[in-house]
Amino acid sequence: MTGFSRESGVLPTDSTHYVWELRSVNGRGLDIRLRLPAGMDALEPALREAAGKRLKRGNIQAGLALKLEARPALALDRATLDRMLALALEVAARIPGSEPPRAEALLSLPGVLRAEATEPDEAAQAAQHAAIQAAFIRALDGLVAARAAEGERLRVILAALLDEIATLCAEAAREAVGQPHAQRARLLENLAALLDGDMRGKIPEERLAQEVALLAQRSDVREELDRLNAHLHAARKLLEEGEGAGRKLDFLTQEFVREANTLCSKSASVALTRTGLALKAAIERLKEQAANVE
Repeated sequence: MTGFSRESGVLPTDSTHYVWELRSVNGRGLDIRLRLPAGMDALEPALREAAGKRLKRGNIQAGLALKLEARPALALDRATLDRMLALALEVAARIPGSEPPRAEALLSLPGVLRAEATEPDEAAQAAQHAAIQAAFIRALDGLVAARAAEGERLRVILAALLDEIATLCAEAAREAVGQPHAQRARLLENLAALLDGDMRGKIPEERLAQEVALLAQRSDVREELDRLNAHLHAARKLLEEGEGAGRKLDFLTQEFVREANTLCSKSASVALTRTGLALKAAIERLKEQAANVE
């Protein structure tokens, strides 16, 4: 199922801005891919566990972006400054009339100023990680809500497809009633062609009845229609239950396809074959939509 969620804010421990973006696309199983900034790898197991409890299917991409607005405190590297000043004075002495080096020029040289090293604050780091995890849970809630909204729209589509399949099954049942008569007529037509139209006394009526009965048994589609109706009932029940229906619907659609194929192979009339092909097309659409369901 597809969905998107975004959660942003500022961490309470400092002025770091964060942005969580979660995306979901269709997938047969659950595949979670996390993109975390350097130093945040320790959060991954807890984030995966939280996502796994809420989601069952789909390819999930979750990315965290951090931006520190406050500039780090700078410290003066006095040894580097002394070396740079000595070099600048030496060069100035060699150039007649040159001005002495300016302070701002010296401070802009590489290595003179550096970020002030601070001892890591474990309590602040723990609070930062807790805030990031809480923001992830909120983003996850938004993704679940987006997927649920899509699921409701899919439920309407799937229900309409099931209704279409039920109508085609009823139509196939009506058309299958005339199959024995059509097979007898076709058998007689073929025999007449082989015997040059003269069948009098050549084939006993009892033998013809046996052949027609055998053909009717081989082309009886009532069992396939009964199973299709049973699958329809099971699919509708899954739609009512809602949660975790995706994998079961996948299995049911495979059974739908199997029964429709058998029905078409047993068809002895153009009308039933046409209905069987329409049934297969509707089942294929059902199969495609079922792949989107969690």
